[in-house]
Amino acid sequence: MQALLDAIARATPGSDAQRLFHGRGGLHPGCEDWALDWYPPVWVLTKFGEATDDETRAVGEALAARQAQIAPGQPLNWVFQRRQPDGPVSRPVTDVMAGGVPDPHVVTEDGARYRVQVQRGQNHGLFLDMAEGRRWVRAHANGAKVLNLFAYTCAFSVAALQGGAKEVVNLDMAQGALTTGQQNHQLNGMHGRAKFLAHDLFSSWGKVTRMGPYDLVVADPPSYQKGSFVATKDWPRLLRRLPDLLKPGGRALLCLNAPEIPEQFLRDQLAAEAPVLVIEQRLPNPAAFADVSPDRALKVLVVRLPALA
Repeated sequence: MQALLDAIARATPGSDAQRLFHGRGGLHPGCEDWALDWYPPVWVLTKFGEATDDETRAVGEALAARQAQIAPGQPLNWVFQRRQPDGPVSRPVTDVMAGGVPDPHVVTEDGARYRVQVQRGQNHGLFLDMAEGRRWVRAHANGAKVLNLFAYTCAFSVAALQGGAKEVVNLDMAQGALTTGQQNHQLNGMHGRAKFLAHDLFSSWGKVTRMGPYDLVVADPPSYQKGSFVATKDWPRLLRRLPDLLKPGGRALLCLNAPEIPEQFLRDQLAAEAPVLVIEQRLPNPAAFADVSPDRALKVLVVRLPALA
C-alpha cells in the first residue's frame, strides 16, 4: 500500500470534492482495493475488502501527518469504509476514525453545492467520477429543455441549470434520492425550473414522451440494480425509445459504469436499436480516475439526433 501512503504525503486537496487516489484503476500494483476521496472537510478512505490493523494505523498516521502540514491547527476528519469486493452484496461498514462529519454535510464542485452523506451506504450523493459529464452538460445546456433519467440526487440537473437550461425533468424511482435532489436545488437557489418525478422509467414512457421532446437527455443508470436497471438487458430497451425523446439536433449523454462491460457493447446496442443516432465523442474521465483499461473505466458517450434537412 506504499503508493497510497505516497499519495497521501503529497495530497493537496482543494475546496471542491475530488478523488485523491484511485487504486481501482490498476495503475498502482498492490493498491487495487484502495480509494481515497476528499469531501471537505473529510477524508474518505475506501477499502474493497478487509484491512489489517497495521494498514489502518499506517493510513491514519499518514493522514494526520499530511493534515498537520497543509492545515496546521485544523482537526483531522477521516472516515473509513470497507466494502465487499465480490460475491453477495452486503452493506458496507463505515467508521469515523478521527474528528467528525458535518451535519448537514455540503460540498462544492465548480461553484455548485451538493449535500453528501459519507457515513451511510456506498453511494455518497455525488459521483466524483462523473465530474466531466456534469461539466459537459453545464457547457451545452443554455436554453435547453433537459431530461435527466436515473437522476439520483439530481447533480446533472443542478449543472444544467447552472449552464442556463430553461427546464429540467428529473426522473428516478427512489423518492429519497429525489428529496436530496430537491435540497440540492434549494442550496443553489434554483427554484421553479426543475420537476421531480418518482417513477419507473419503463412504466412511464408515455408521460416522459408527452413532456418532451428534449434538447438534451442524460441517461446515467445503475449497471446492475434488480427492479430498476440491469445494463445488459435494459440498455437496448432504453436506446430503442431514445430517438423519440429528442428534438432534431438534440443530444444525449449515455453513461455506462460497469467495468465488466466494454464500450463496444454500448456502440453495438446503439447501432442495433437506434441507428439514427450519431456518436459524436466519448468524454474523458477526470484525470484522478485514470485506468489501465479504457473499457474498465467509466464510459460516457455523447450521441446526437441529426437535424432535419
